[in-house]
Amino acid sequence: MEDIRSIHDYWFGSNPDDAVAAAEQAKIWWTKNPVIDAQMRARFRVYVEAAGRGELGDWAAIPLGRLALILLTDQFPRNIYRDTAQAFAFDPFALRYCREGIALGADRMLRPIERVFCYLPLEHSESLNDQHESVRLFSRLLEDVVPEHKLKFQGYLHFAIRHRDIIERFGRFPHRNRVLGRVSTAEEAAFLETPGSTF
Repeated sequence: MEDIRSIHDYWFGSNPDDAVAAAEQAKIWWTKNPVIDAQMRARFRVYVEAAGRGELGDWAAIPLGRLALILLTDQFPRNIYRDTAQAFAFDPFALRYCREGIALGADRMLRPIERVFCYLPLEHSESLNDQHESVRLFSRLLEDVVPEHKLKFQGYLHFAIRHRDIIERFGRFPHRNRVLGRVSTAEEAAFLETPGSTF
């Protein structure tokens, strides 16, 4: 049985220092590893699907529970269903939990590194309004962190800006076109040949 705490501990580890946690967990967060994907699929897929059916909605009553729901509907599907359209199927749920949490101020009750993942549904959105909000929130987050963590969190803001710029240019993420069955324009196809065009 998984719960809010076990999902949180899997994703963030046990170190209370945000910079250390980010370094230790990077192999799960940012690398494409089929072994990790398979492990996550076996352990968490049933909870992702339950979250998508609304069966875990009571978790949102507390900030860490809402964060767990965001992880289950935003981050975990990208591992569990990698390279398929299903990887993005839970995004509407993640956006709802994200937006509601921000409106309630629940994000401000989280550690800075936890707030990164609270805001990622906005960064993953193909709505330009969401992208502008993402950049605003990551800018505010950078202001909030302690000086020794500024460099790490500047990187998160940099990626938020890159995502926004792509949506400003194309209105969508071209690197998703193939798995979503969308036809790339000539401009998108040329863009996809450039370094840093995918995430």
